[in-house]
Amino acid sequence: MTMDSRDIEILKTVFELGDPSPRRIGEKIGIPKSTVHYRLSKLQEQGILRNDLYELNSEAAGFDITVITEVLAEYEPGYQRHVGKELSEIEGVSEVHFMMGDTDFIVEAHLPNSDHIQRLINEYEVIDGVERTSSKFVISTIKDEPNAMRNYDLGTLNEILG
Repeated sequence: MTMDSRDIEILKTVFELGDPSPRRIGEKIGIPKSTVHYRLSKLQEQGILRNDLYELNSEAAGFDITVITEVLAEYEPGYQRHVGKELSEIEGVSEVHFMMGDTDFIVEAHLPNSDHIQRLINEYEVIDGVERTSSKFVISTIKDEPNAMRNYDLGTLNEILG
């Protein structure tokens, strides 16, 4: 799957705007909405975008490596905000969770190749307050559904939300 710089710019704009409208995307980056629509359709055909909501297939887009890291930090008042913010600003990091238990943070990152792994770990470890990290590599993903509504059947949703 190959993307050129225009495809990448369109994808970045889709996710920055949070709006799949070809008209709005085109206005933002200065290209015709027909071009945006055509390119988004091609990205769907290639499997880079999963559906009409333009959910990204990270692996098909070139982010083949998923790294999940446990981060232990030194306790001090407010450390979760400081350390969490620093972790979330690292390129490639998609999720940062402050945890209860033996681990302070769980961090998920999607990377294009193994060359980026050492950079990622180094960036974690230079954050003031980080004591130690333990990283794991995902071999295969069994389920990846971030939309909670898709994780329940209609009857259960009516029970818990109705």
